[in-house]
Amino acid sequence: MESIEDRSPKYRANSLSLAGAVALGTGVMIGAGIFALTGQMAQMTGTWFPLAFLSAALIVAFSAYSYVRMSASYPSAGGIAMYLEKAYGRTLPTAFHALLMYFSMVIAQSFLARTFGSYTLQLFDVDDASWLVSALGVGLLLTAFLVNLSANRLIEGVASVLGVIKIGGIVVFGVVGVLVAETVEVDFTPADGEGSVAGFLGATALGILAFKGFTTITNSGAELKDPHRNVGRAITISIALCVVIYALVGFAVASNLTLEEIIATRNYSLAAAARPALGEYAVWFTVILAILATAGGIIASIFAVSRMLAMLTQMKLVPHRHFHMPGTIQRHTLVYTVVLGLFLTAFFDLTRIAALGIIFYLIMDVAIHWGVLRHLRDAVGAKPGIVVTAIALDLAVLGGFVWVKATTDPFVLLVALAVMATILLSEFVFLRATREDAAPAQSQAR
Repeated sequence: MESIEDRSPKYRANSLSLAGAVALGTGVMIGAGIFALTGQMAQMTGTWFPLAFLSAALIVAFSAYSYVRMSASYPSAGGIAMYLEKAYGRTLPTAFHALLMYFSMVIAQSFLARTFGSYTLQLFDVDDASWLVSALGVGLLLTAFLVNLSANRLIEGVASVLGVIKIGGIVVFGVVGVLVAETVEVDFTPADGEGSVAGFLGATALGILAFKGFTTITNSGAELKDPHRNVGRAITISIALCVVIYALVGFAVASNLTLEEIIATRNYSLAAAARPALGEYAVWFTVILAILATAGGIIASIFAVSRMLAMLTQMKLVPHRHFHMPGTIQRHTLVYTVVLGLFLTAFFDLTRIAALGIIFYLIMDVAIHWGVLRHLRDAVGAKPGIVVTAIALDLAVLGGFVWVKATTDPFVLLVALAVMATILLSEFVFLRATREDAAPAQSQAR
């Protein structure tokens, strides 16, 4: 039988550099956002599509403030789980919102995996509705799982190399795409009438999904060098890099495709934009770039989210079963995270995966800001005006997104409500049972 010490999570201090943390953050952000969300955002907001990414960047800038302030005071491997615990204690709100973030991050993995499948099939001129999208995504998740079984230095090295290639390649795509476009004027003719304000807010919410990967950096606090300073630095650098890259590539896509074409190719719009601008060789270049980007994003996401679940387990906020598996709790949570990602990749499409992810994330994000405003603003030195603005912006885009989905795909809202209700009820029962079990032990100790 293994000892408790063998089961406990193990984190190597100073095993992750600032550059490695930035690579992990941008790996998740760029992989999801620019390769798969462009068409979905255009479908929701019509002529306002070019502004949706910039609007999302502005909101994320306000949102990141709370995380930067918290990371300077409480760096840990649990990241958001620890931030919520500091604000609300080891209570139901902490467990509920932390699990919303966990599922949001797992959903992001599945989003990346299916994006990988959609782009890979463009090399063989296969429709992205094929079952092969799921099969390729499942294969990528299993490969990323094997990489994450290795040491931090290998994970950081793989993520860093893929990050450099990805960022350099995307910048090249954006610059060349603009230069060879017939016109640098972005002229959208809406497919179904002008985009509404609600549609714009909904598209902005999806744009936030393209930036939310910065939160994965908060889970590296126990392993990052000088975490009190470098977690915040890594977050700031990652967001700044992505703002520039998203603006450049979005403009290149808009210059080479009409709105109808972007919507029709929404799961692989960058590859579609490369074809009229630069021909088949450019399509191959873009697809290979997307493959590397999504692969790097999967590796980075699994690294972060498995550590978050391990921290929740260590904090006794979620139940845990070994199922006769050897190794530490951290290894077990890695397995659980990948298995859940495999299920979502196999059975959900990109649009619905993205919708669930942004709903869960925005609700959790509001909880983080409220916790800072209500309980921690003095302890972390936060300015109330910035935090209140972040809450208001989150609620505005969440309301717009829910309204759009209520009129176009209400089923995904029902799924979201069902999942949240299940999490809430399960955690209520678990935490109540945990307290009842702890009470007799405390009485005997006295």
